[in-house]
Amino acid sequence: QLQLVESGGGLVQPGGTLRLSCAVSGVNWDKYAIGWFRQAPGKEREGISCISSSGGSTVYDDSVKGRFTISRDNAKSLVFLQMDSLKPEDSALYYCAASWFYMSNILKRPDDFDFWGQGTQVTVSS
Repeated sequence: QLQLVESGGGLVQPGGTLRLSCAVSGVNWDKYAIGWFRQAPGKEREGISCISSSGGSTVYDDSVKGRFTISRDNAKSLVFLQMDSLKPEDSALYYCAASWFYMSNILKRPDDFDFWGQGTQVTVSS
């Protein structure tokens, strides 16, 4: 059983930056891939980035590629999502989640993620 807690959300102007953190606890957490998902009101949840257990592989949705960077610090049990050049359409509730599996299309497979956090709100507005 893993527990995930997101933090770092808030209100930011377009073009601004935020760094989200996901604190993960539980046995063998460092053997799990960690992904970030988001859901805006009235829209479906979408996977935006995932990092393998070792941190050696990452994947991004096209909507955030080149603007967002995922990383992990296994020693501190933290996963980060650095978000640059934020746009109003990035506004959503952001979740981190853990999956035992990692594959190139993992962002399209939310059912493979067994553990989820409660989310942190990101609002991009002037």
